[in-house]
This record gives sequence, C-alpha cells and structure tokens, in this order.
Amino acid sequence: MKKLFIVMVCAAAVNFSQDLSKTTTLEPVWTKLASDQKFPEGPAWDGVGALYSSSCYGKWITKITDGKPEVFLNQSEEPFTINQTNGLTIGSDGNIYACDYGIGAILKISPEGKSEVYASGFAKKKFNRPNDLAFDNKGNLYFTDPKSYNKDTLDGRVFMVKNDTREVVLVAQNLAFPNGIAFSKDFKTVFVCESAKSRIVKYAVTKDGLLEKQTTFVELPGGDPDGIAFDKNGNLYAAHFGGGAIYVIDPTGEIIYKIKTPGLKPSNIEFGGSDYKTLFLTEDETNSVYETKMRVEGLKLIR
Repeated sequence: MKKLFIVMVCAAAVNFSQDLSKTTTLEPVWTKLASDQKFPEGPAWDGVGALYSSSCYGKWITKITDGKPEVFLNQSEEPFTINQTNGLTIGSDGNIYACDYGIGAILKISPEGKSEVYASGFAKKKFNRPNDLAFDNKGNLYFTDPKSYNKDTLDGRVFMVKNDTREVVLVAQNLAFPNGIAFSKDFKTVFVCESAKSRIVKYAVTKDGLLEKQTTFVELPGGDPDGIAFDKNGNLYAAHFGGGAIYVIDPTGEIIYKIKTPGLKPSNIEFGGSDYKTLFLTEDETNSVYETKMRVEGLKLIR
C-alpha cells in the first residue's frame, strides 16, 4: 500500500534513549469514522475508495466508504469466513490479506467477501498469534507471529510466504512479541515492532528474501510500539499503544514529532484517501477508527 509525505532531514546519530517529553507535539483534528469497534486494528486502504479495519474482539471486519462504516465480513460457522482478525493489508491482486489469530492462520479475502486460508502454519503446527503483515516488491508476504508478552520470553517469530509457491519460511525468531511490520521504500530493510521491549528493530533483506543483521532502530518507552507505516520520504510513523501518540521517526532513528491521538491506545495507522493525504488511525481506548488530513508541504495539519 502506498505511503505518504514529508521532507525532514536529520544528520544526528541514533539515540536510543531519547527524552520523549521534549519531542514537539502536534494536536490534529481527528474525525471519527466508526465507533463501537471492539478493539479495532488493521487498517487497510484499498487505493480506490474503501478503508477496511478489524474488530479483534467483535470478530468482524468493517468497511468504510465515503465516511460510512458497515460490516463487511463477520464470523459464522457455515461457510467459513473469519474468526479474529488483526492486521490487514491489500495485495496487488486487490484481495485483502488478514492475520487471523483466532485460528492461527493468514487469510485471503476477496473484495466480495469470500475468504480462504492463505497460509495455515509452519512445521505442521498452526501459527501462534499472527499479528501484522506486509508485502515486499516481489509479492512475498511477511507477517509477525508473537506468542508470550514478556521481554524475557523470546518466542516471537517473523515468517515469509513465498508468492510463487506459498511456501512458508521462518525469517526471524527470538523476538519479544513482534507486532507491526513495514518495509522501507527500497525494500532493502524491514522494520518490526518488538512490543514487549518497547522498541523497533530493523533487518537487512537478502536477495532471497531472508532477514539478517538485526539492529535496534529506536526505543519508545512508556507504551508499546504497535502498527507502523512509512511516508514517501522514509520517515516511519509508529502508533504508541498506551502512550496516546503516533511518533514520527526519521531515517536515522531520531524522533522528530509526536502526534497526539484521541485515546491512549492507538493500535495501527495507514496512509490513504484519494490523494494519499489522509492518515487513518485505529484506537482501542475509544474503540474507534479516525482520520486526519495532512498537507504535503511539511508535516502540517489541515484544520
């Protein structure tokens, strides 16, 4: 999915222990698009006119078109639809791909709402709790698979599903609750939120799609880095679950802005809209989905 927009350069060295209280805070006007969402996640913009988000506890997927929400797909016994979805993304084929932690699988869902299991497990076992996902530029699908929420229990993993064969490959492990995932613009680096350690790590992507050379990109104490998304200039936006903010982090790992959110539990973000100047947000304290408009020239908020 396309991401957006600002120009900001910082030549300073990475400072993992930055004082977040001194970060410039922006307070946008958020417009509520959907309420009563029962722990919303996702969200995913289809590039045409619809935004999709998961209701993790409600066991449905919401579709928002022209600011109007409706239930797109919900749990049922016959035929199989979904159980409990979390992260969503739209593939180049127009289908919705979903992490379904209720059944420990990755789903492929057509725009008409027909679902199928895209990847069911690894080494003859279902996945633990698929959380978030992202495509590389070759159509391979990467997703995080956390288990225990404990900084000392490193049982989280990252998998790749090969585009041509659907083979599931373990590409990273020994993580403390891996969460949001996103590729850099050139697809040479992948970023993963390691929530239980309050940090974002990054990996180099090999020519075979494997991940190597894990390093810490930034630390975000006082909450969990959750969903992440890049703008077109390489700045990373991180929803800080429990911290009531979205942090904007430049390519060196320097935190350059704090964007205040409507509640303390922002879970995920997405850029979209007809001109890709809209920042979408799922927020779990208020159980709602929001949007705010952004200008292209610098990080300005349209009021």
